[in-house]
Amino acid sequence: MKNIPSIFNDIIGPVMRGPSSSHCAGALRIGRMARDLMGGSIFQVEIEYDTMGSLATTHISQGSDMGLFCGLLGYDVTDELLLNYKEEIINHNISIDIKYKKLNDAHPNTYNLLLKNGQDNHKIKAISTGGGMVEVIEIDGVAVNINGGYFETVLFVDELITNWIEIISGKINAEEISLKAGDKFFVNIKTTFKIDDDVILEIKKICNAVEVKTIFPVLPVLSKKEIIIPFTTADEMIEYNMNKRLQLWELALEYESKRGDVPKEEVMRMMDEITKVIINCVETGLNGTEFNDRILPAQSLNFNKLNDENKLLGSGLQNLMILYISAIMEVKSSMGVIVAAPTAGSCGACPGAIYAAVKYLQKDSCEMSKALLIAGLIGVFIAYKSTFAAEEAGCQAETGAGAGMAAAALVYLNGGSVEQSLGAASMAIQNSLGLICDPIANRVEAPCIGRNVMAAVNALACANMALANYLHLIQFDEVIDVYDEVGRKISREYRCTGLGGLSATNSARTLEAKLNLK
Repeated sequence: MKNIPSIFNDIIGPVMRGPSSSHCAGALRIGRMARDLMGGSIFQVEIEYDTMGSLATTHISQGSDMGLFCGLLGYDVTDELLLNYKEEIINHNISIDIKYKKLNDAHPNTYNLLLKNGQDNHKIKAISTGGGMVEVIEIDGVAVNINGGYFETVLFVDELITNWIEIISGKINAEEISLKAGDKFFVNIKTTFKIDDDVILEIKKICNAVEVKTIFPVLPVLSKKEIIIPFTTADEMIEYNMNKRLQLWELALEYESKRGDVPKEEVMRMMDEITKVIINCVETGLNGTEFNDRILPAQSLNFNKLNDENKLLGSGLQNLMILYISAIMEVKSSMGVIVAAPTAGSCGACPGAIYAAVKYLQKDSCEMSKALLIAGLIGVFIAYKSTFAAEEAGCQAETGAGAGMAAAALVYLNGGSVEQSLGAASMAIQNSLGLICDPIANRVEAPCIGRNVMAAVNALACANMALANYLHLIQFDEVIDVYDEVGRKISREYRCTGLGGLSATNSARTLEAKLNLK
């Protein structure tokens, strides 16, 4: 079933620590679900990574180990204990064995886990699909679809009974009940609430279940089987808005309210919280950051000083964008709290551009929240048709997407129309097609900081061109079709594997060796 993107699940978020959302935040969510499947008790974990995937070369430096280990421990993605993940996993007496094999996994970010606790053994195959979004695709070799948006109750049974669906349906108002059959039988029940313990015991007895486990949601906005949304593409949105004449942020509000089945006031409250995190992140970065395992020092402090002294070329909004983006990226690289928007690798471009424009135009935080909603809606259109994972589509899927999201929001902040916002987003993504992902020393710092800045400058230029009614020529939805086609044709070496581009230079290898010795 096609995933219906949520602004908070898929686009503006998660609020997290770590260098990469697809690696760290995604891995942590997979670890959390694996822990739940084991009832919170894990003694040993065997991890297999495909040698042809991304994780075999990046799982240490980009935070997969940190995220996965802390997820297995039940930690939250913003927990300070993430920084001590190696010591924490040892302190909890969990043995980790990582192996590299040619597995022919279809997705480059595939986690193959064998979990043991002395009584139960379970296998999980899960993928991290970008921006912290994940999916468990197999349990014990049997295909499943668990993406963290439901309470998932799993009943392991030795034999099937007749009328089991009718029996369970009579006890629980479930979104979906399905039988999974392989080496083992199990029943998977998806609900939007935790099933009461007494009901679980009753069903366990009726079904003669050997085990019953509950996998808790890891996403901020829960899923529902029957989601009625007003539109999924830009063209559908324009048609929907034909006689309503809503502003783009109002359309975003309407979409997310219906997608999550939550009041519009709650959607706005959630985005206001995101706004606070971004503002705090910029302020933290401007106060200076330090971290041992990173390539770049805190450079935004000197940029701020020289900008104040009028010693830099240009002025105004563009330099403010560079400053704020640098501050955000430095907080990320020092393991501070950031907002992945749409990813951690591109966390500076869109939020930094929007916050700088809000300050420059003397807007308030409410306007910033509206602008972020607009960015989120543009991201929804991208997510519905394609991906934010650099492992699948290069950096165009991170900073390229961020440029399009920011461009639409900047048009709004300067009083532009819905059509102008879509035009700006179209142009910004057109300018980003084919952008590769080749992090230096396998850290998500450089050339990431420059590409985040480039994305914001691109967004600003395209916003101004759209406001001046420059012709974008290719409609936004068609641009996303091309974005997906081009991204998936980028060679594996240039899709966040550390095997090509700047990653493979002698300078990058030397830096990586020095960092690994620390």
